[in-house]
Amino acid sequence: MALVASIHVEPGWKMPAVQLQKPEGGNVALADCAGANGLLVAFTCNHCPYAIAVWPRLIKQAKILRDMGVNTVAVNPNIHPDYPQDSMPVMLEKIAEWGIDFPYLADESQDVSRVFDAQCTPDLYLFDKDGRLYYHGRIDDNWKDEEKVKQQELIPAVEALLAGKPAPQPQHPTIGCSIKWKD
Repeated sequence: MALVASIHVEPGWKMPAVQLQKPEGGNVALADCAGANGLLVAFTCNHCPYAIAVWPRLIKQAKILRDMGVNTVAVNPNIHPDYPQDSMPVMLEKIAEWGIDFPYLADESQDVSRVFDAQCTPDLYLFDKDGRLYYHGRIDDNWKDEEKVKQQELIPAVEALLAGKPAPQPQHPTIGCSIKWKD
């Protein structure tokens, strides 16, 4: 698995009007998932060791964010025949196994991932209540071991957003497995 870092995306970028697939069937508009104060979009998957290490923190922090009026959506860009462990049926298993209590959606066409310029799993995008990109960075400073985290980064970014402050700088890129592009 190739290690890749997320790339810089301009702050203020407008969240695209896109639809994603529910693993149980049907589609949902990304904008319909937003909370009163914003939306965290996390590109992730089931098999990448980087994503697996971050999933428990993402699930915990999504609860905190929800209480702050910011909803979370996870997007799996790796619906690929060579990666059956990232299939929609396995996504449903992981939702139950890991206790994911926010939408975990599929980007089967990978069009949404391309529009976002998502590069890796995980890759996090925090949008404000107007759907403008505020933060594109990592959840904290240690992807591998939550016990060794010295600095939270996502939660302080949301706190700054809600306080009307400028986005924190620098915004450190996330690192993870490359998205498994079909072409």
